[in-house]
Amino acid sequence: MTQITPETLPAELHKAAGTVTRLLTKLDDSSVAEPSELPGWTRGHVLAHLTGISNAMARQLEYARRGETVELYDGGMDGRTKAIELAAGHSLARHTESVTAALGSAITAFDALGSDDWQARIAYRDGIVFDGGLALWRELTIHASDLGLGFGPETWSRAFCEHLIGFLSARVPEQYKFVLQPTGLPQMTIGTGGTSVAITGMLTDIAAWLAGREPSLGSLRATAAADGVDLPELLPWPAAQPAAH
Repeated sequence: MTQITPETLPAELHKAAGTVTRLLTKLDDSSVAEPSELPGWTRGHVLAHLTGISNAMARQLEYARRGETVELYDGGMDGRTKAIELAAGHSLARHTESVTAALGSAITAFDALGSDDWQARIAYRDGIVFDGGLALWRELTIHASDLGLGFGPETWSRAFCEHLIGFLSARVPEQYKFVLQPTGLPQMTIGTGGTSVAITGMLTDIAAWLAGREPSLGSLRATAAADGVDLPELLPWPAAQPAAH
């Protein structure tokens, strides 16, 4: 399994930010207002959220450098929601300006970190700067797919899928143990319950399913005691801001 470290994460953040930037060029004002892959959200909502989370992570690092912490969003989750609703209807030009500026601030902040800075405390999940970097990687990658512009979960890297599966192991109900059997790759086990369910399919499809997204390369198959069963219901996204819907 590929381990992401403070040394390798910045390159992944650059790639994810580059994907978002490229996808902006595929849009026009009418397509910004069209539905995204997220129920109830237009592409404008997704872009507004990408602006918000990028600015929020840049602010986490700004305070961490001073040895201080600050809540992720001004006004908490209510503030986050209001900001997204207010900005969702902006023109493509405004979205492009705000997303690009926010990504620039966040990426610059992570690029400027020294080796010890990654361990500084932040308010996000009561964690450290490295946790914030991983969160931004998840947010940029998943929401780029949510734009519905041909960059779906099937494009997620093996390293990203393996990280996401580990993070989303918290979604496994307590009675289950999932034996994940990605095609052509070593199996992984998440969860500690007494009922084993084997989930077989492409790695990207397994990661997409755990993230609440539609598998795109083929059907996943679930079996328990050698019998085919329905895919289990998952627990909610790990409880903390920001929730990647």
